Amino acid sequence: MNQQETICAIATTSGGAIGIVRMSGPESLRIICSVCRRITPTTTPRTAILTPICADDGQVVDDAIVTLYPAPHSYTGEDCAEISCHGSRYILNKVIELLIRQGARLAQPGEFTQRAFLNGKMDLSQAEAVADLIASNNRASQQMAMSQLKGHFSSELSKLRDQLLRLTSLLELELDFADHEELEFADRNELLSLAQHIEQRIKTLAHSFETGQALKQGIPIAIIGRTNVGKSTLLNRLLRDDRAIVSDVHGTTRDTIEDVVDIQGITFRIIDTAGIRQTTDTVEQIGIQRTYDAIAKARIVLWLFDEAPSEPEIADILSRAEGKELIPVHNKSDLTPATVTTIAGHVVISISAKHEPTLDALEQRIFQAAGIPDIHEGDIIVSNARHYEALLHADEALARVIDGLNTMIPSDLIAEDLRLTLAALADITGGAITTQETLNNIFSHFCVGK
Repeated sequence: MNQQETICAIATTSGGAIGIVRMSGPESLRIICSVCRRITPTTTPRTAILTPICADDGQVVDDAIVTLYPAPHSYTGEDCAEISCHGSRYILNKVIELLIRQGARLAQPGEFTQRAFLNGKMDLSQAEAVADLIASNNRASQQMAMSQLKGHFSSELSKLRDQLLRLTSLLELELDFADHEELEFADRNELLSLAQHIEQRIKTLAHSFETGQALKQGIPIAIIGRTNVGKSTLLNRLLRDDRAIVSDVHGTTRDTIEDVVDIQGITFRIIDTAGIRQTTDTVEQIGIQRTYDAIAKARIVLWLFDEAPSEPEIADILSRAEGKELIPVHNKSDLTPATVTTIAGHVVISISAKHEPTLDALEQRIFQAAGIPDIHEGDIIVSNARHYEALLHADEALARVIDGLNTMIPSDLIAEDLRLTLAALADITGGAITTQETLNNIFSHFCVGK
């Protein structure tokens, strides 16, 4: 990528009333002045100006709102301009054509955000949050992305970085003054306590990845039960759409059917499965095996029945759903009143998937079973696999630091693992700890002899 080049791109999807074209780079001001009659080098920055956009022959392409963002006070940290015009695909492409003729080039995917990262407007984790925010499809994933974009995760990592740098600096001092046995720069117990505190925080961040992935990808729910208990009807009700075929014929659903639904701002991936029964039909047997596979992959299992299940059936389902959130659901309550209220400690919810106006009680129980904590601004939940892997590497290296402090191994070996810990955390934000930073920390906080 050549940052000396000026780039442009359409920043909005087609079909809207308004379309936005963005431009960034050293030639942005010159180019925008050449195509907009009312924009000059003295135009007030960050002020919306109504101006015609003109082709080379002077013909007006559109009347647009243009805003200038001079460096460094822009998204990319470079000179930028935004053109808001009518959303016609022809007009947007014509504007892009004019900008390219004046010396800009079409931006590559993600290049605006890449330039923002390279120019220090955001770190790598914040840059990745931009893509997550665009892809967010529910309230929870949007809040996670916004928290990361605002730098809450970066701020937490910065605090850990500073604490680790202090540990590193103390150990480096010990190494530098190893010949002076009378000098003691660090209490090993104090270092151990600090290292354990940092490790606990890193573990907490890594542990949040499971929740983050669930919120980002959707929480899988398997709807299971015998044939004709109303599984497909329930799926359609939860989706508020006739997604699955409903029939009184046993074995109608022979394969899994999957779709997503939003419940209280959380995305759930609901899987309708083939009915469980004894059968000699080869195709139906394959479908039933896929039902068992769906149970294994699910986080929540909705077990439907329209009459009290037998003891062998209960034992089989409990065994297959072990470790899952099991919700027993008595369906067709309008036809057969519930005869059981709990199964192995699980409260049975009674519904009529076909006739009840709402399924609010069941949806509330599903939401509770997900175990998703309330997410507030500033909460940090890791949802990026790359971040998770880096946290695991940091935790492994820090565990060796703690072991070294406990067993009094040489400081140089401990210092090396501390550097590996710092490097792993730096991978998340795209930064790095330099030798100069360590030296600066030593002499600013632990100045020897002044």
